[in-house]
Amino acid sequence: MMAKLLESIGKFGLALAIGGGVVNSALFNVDAGHRAVIFDRFRGVQDAVVGEGTHFLIPWVQKPIVFDCRSRPRNVPVITGSKGI
Repeated sequence: MMAKLLESIGKFGLALAIGGGVVNSALFNVDAGHRAVIFDRFRGVQDAVVGEGTHFLIPWVQKPIVFDCRSRPRNVPVITGSKGI
C-alpha cells in the first residue's frame, strides 16, 4: 500500500518536473532597451519585432535573437585652441 503511494508520488513528481522544464524553455525575457526577433527553423526570421517583457515561443523550433537598441554617449577627441563654440 505504501509502496504504491510512493510510486505514484514519484511518477507525479517526474511528470511535474518534465512539464516545468518544457514551460521554462518556452519563455524568454527581453530586457529594457532591447528588442528581439524570432528565428523559426521552418519559416526563417519573422517580420514582427518583440518588445520588452516576457514572451512565449515554441521550444526547439523558435529561437529569440535579442538586439541592444540603447543609445550610448560618444566622446570625439578634437584638437582646438579654445573651448568656445
